[in-house]
Amino acid sequence: MEYQKTFPDMFSGKKIMYVHGFASSAQSGTVGRLRSWFPNATILAYDAPVEPHDAIAMLKEKCASENPDLIIGTSMGGMFAEQLRGFDRILINPAFQMADTMAEHGMMGKNEFLNARADGVKEFYVDKPLVKRYREVTEDCFQDIEDSELERVFGLFGDKDPLVHTFDLFKSHYPNAIRFHGEHRMDDKVMLHYVVPVMRWIDDRQQCRDRKVVFFHIDAMRSEKEVRTENGTKKEFVMEPSCHKAYEYLLENYQVYIVADAPSYAPAYYEEVQKWVDQECSAPAFNHLIFSNNKSLLYGDYFIDVNPDKNFMGTALQYRSSEFKTWEEIITYFERLGGQ
Repeated sequence: MEYQKTFPDMFSGKKIMYVHGFASSAQSGTVGRLRSWFPNATILAYDAPVEPHDAIAMLKEKCASENPDLIIGTSMGGMFAEQLRGFDRILINPAFQMADTMAEHGMMGKNEFLNARADGVKEFYVDKPLVKRYREVTEDCFQDIEDSELERVFGLFGDKDPLVHTFDLFKSHYPNAIRFHGEHRMDDKVMLHYVVPVMRWIDDRQQCRDRKVVFFHIDAMRSEKEVRTENGTKKEFVMEPSCHKAYEYLLENYQVYIVADAPSYAPAYYEEVQKWVDQECSAPAFNHLIFSNNKSLLYGDYFIDVNPDKNFMGTALQYRSSEFKTWEEIITYFERLGGQ
C-alpha cells in the first residue's frame, strides 16, 4: 500500500471550507485529499451554483452558519473566497478576472462538469449574459478591505499558470502574495509543498502555538556546481536533494528561517540571494529570509551553519563537521529530538 502523508494535528477539531473552481464540484479530488490528509478536521465543501450571484450568496450563508476556521479557494473559488471577509483564507491562483478568463480560454458555449454534482447535472452553458454577471461579481473583489483583513489572506500563484495571471492585482491589495512552482490546478505536489506550510502558519497563529526556531545559513544550503548551458558550462549554486529533504522535514515541526550575509553596497547580491531562495525553497521561505552580518544577534534555538558563531545563544550544528558530515545526520539529530 502506498504511503500517504497525513497531518492529524493540523486544524484538529476545526472546520476547513473548500471553494472549488470553474466547472468543478464538492466531489473534486482536492476535497478528497483534504479529508484524507487532515483526518481530524471537518472539511466543508458545496457545489457552487453556476450563476455567480447565487454562488456568492450561498457561500456567505454557509460561512455564517458554519463559521469555518479556514477557507481555501482555487481559481474561481479563490475569487469568491476573497469576498468572504472575516475569515482566514488561502486563495490559490484566484481568477479575479473571471469574465475575461472565460472569454479568452474557450469556456464559452456548452461545458461539462469535471466532477459529479449533487443534483446530477452534467452540463451547463456559458453565454454573454452569464459572462456579464461574472464581471459584475468580480467587481466586488477588493472593496472596502479593513486593515484587520490584510494578514488573514494569503494568495498563492503558480509561476507556470497558463490561465490566470492576477499576482500583481492581488499584491496591490494584500501583502501576502506568494509564488510557487506549479501550474493552474492544485495537484499533490502543490498541496504538500506549498499549501500545507501556509496552512501550518495559520493553524499555529490560531492556536498561539510557538514553535522552536531553526536557522539555516545559506552557505550550508547551497553548493557550487558546473551546469551545462547552450553555450557550454557555467558555475551556479544548487541545493542538494538531501538538503531539501532536511529543509522539508524541519518545516513540519519548527519555524525555519534562512540566513544570508548582509554586505554593504551590493544590491545585486540581495537580488541574487532572494531569487535563489525563491527558486529552491519557494512558498515556505516567504518572509523567512534574514540578512545579517551578526549571527549572534539572531534569537533562535538551532543554527545549521558551515561556520557557526560561538556567541549564538542556541545550539549550533556545524554542517560538514565530523559530527554532521551529511544532511542525513542532521535529520537524524532532529528525529531524536522529536520536535523539541
